[in-house]
Amino acid sequence: MTHVVDEVPLTLEGEPPKILGLLDQGALWANLGVSLLGFSGALFLINPLGNAPLSLAAALTATLVGSLIGTAMVGLSAIPGTRTGQPSMVLLRGLFGARLSYIPTVLNIVQMIGWGAFELWVIAMGATAIFGSAVPYAVWVIAAGVLTTTLSIWPLGSVRLLRRYVTIAVVIAMIWFAVDFLSRAQPETGGSWAAFAPAVDYVIALSVSWVPLAADFARHSRSSAAAFTGVVGGYTLAQVACLGLGVYAVAIAGSAAVTADGTAVFGPFVAAPLGALFFAVLVLREADQSFANVYSTTVSLQNLMPRVDRRIFSVAVGVLTVAIALVVDVFSYGAFLGVIGAVFVPMFAVLAVDYFVLGGSLRWDTREDAPARWSMLVPWVLGFAAYWLTTSTPTVERWDNMWKDVRDSIGFTREPWMNGALGAALVAALVTLAIGLVRRRARR
Repeated sequence: MTHVVDEVPLTLEGEPPKILGLLDQGALWANLGVSLLGFSGALFLINPLGNAPLSLAAALTATLVGSLIGTAMVGLSAIPGTRTGQPSMVLLRGLFGARLSYIPTVLNIVQMIGWGAFELWVIAMGATAIFGSAVPYAVWVIAAGVLTTTLSIWPLGSVRLLRRYVTIAVVIAMIWFAVDFLSRAQPETGGSWAAFAPAVDYVIALSVSWVPLAADFARHSRSSAAAFTGVVGGYTLAQVACLGLGVYAVAIAGSAAVTADGTAVFGPFVAAPLGALFFAVLVLREADQSFANVYSTTVSLQNLMPRVDRRIFSVAVGVLTVAIALVVDVFSYGAFLGVIGAVFVPMFAVLAVDYFVLGGSLRWDTREDAPARWSMLVPWVLGFAAYWLTTSTPTVERWDNMWKDVRDSIGFTREPWMNGALGAALVAALVTLAIGLVRRRARR
């Protein structure tokens, strides 16, 4: 079978083309950094604990700091993909072994399908804000699902399309809304920096949620520098702009209204002069979020079944995400997805230390029979526990209460300055480093 040289191979056995440059990577990650519900997320950024609102300066500083830390993690996780040409879940064969890599692969498949369905719901809600209820919700979901699946079948062509056309339109739309909002609202914030650490934690969480798919696109990058710079530069700029714009949109819509319904934040966008037109650009752009999730699910499935045509997976996953978006309350499902997503913060730290510090890059084994590395599960699990011991980000009530009981039973007090993502990464990294040094001494 002859493969098109400028598109992703149909199976894992094909050679991945290296055709994405810095502008391609930057445009992709800039688009992923703008999210429709990222605007309503500004409500949590301003008041992450619910009782200690930040000043505008503190909130924007938290956005910048959290974005830089989070995107640095995503950027570093992209580099092994560029060097090996392997997608994210296949890379984990080198960290855990082939069979053990199935554990994070299955978790990633579950969360990516969930997030894909969530994005279809967001697109439908955004379209409804523009056109009203004249068009049924199901029609928007199915249309968005068809577009998402199409983009997933031709992923590299889709990335280049985003760079050439969509990114420019998004920049113009964001500037248009920024000028309008600045003339209409003054954010109602306090003057405290007390909740700065939880706000940073929240922003880091938004960024590092992309760690599990960074290498899926970076493996087609022309260089590691292009992949890393594209992630950090593109995503950071876009996320800071998105959350900053969201602060003003929440002020216009009213925090009480946005608290009751996150989609209420769409109102100020549609009400702006030519708002429906420019907001339609942002709604259409949201499809790149669902595309990234569906494509990542596709290549994750190929870690389990490497010789299956990815187009079959893309269509199947696309149909499944549409079905979920039609019948499941994906908004409440988002909290559960946050629990799953937290497993990838410490996992990144384990990979980063093993690959970059302990010489793993020289012996990384991504074969289908790569031997199991059971010891790498230890820092991953300990890092996961450290995340929930230190984070202030609420998810599922029963889950949060369980970790509260754990903290009480061991006499651990979570201080306001603690950061879940950094705590998990630090614990996982130190334990991985300790295991590596013990192994090195034993070999000597």
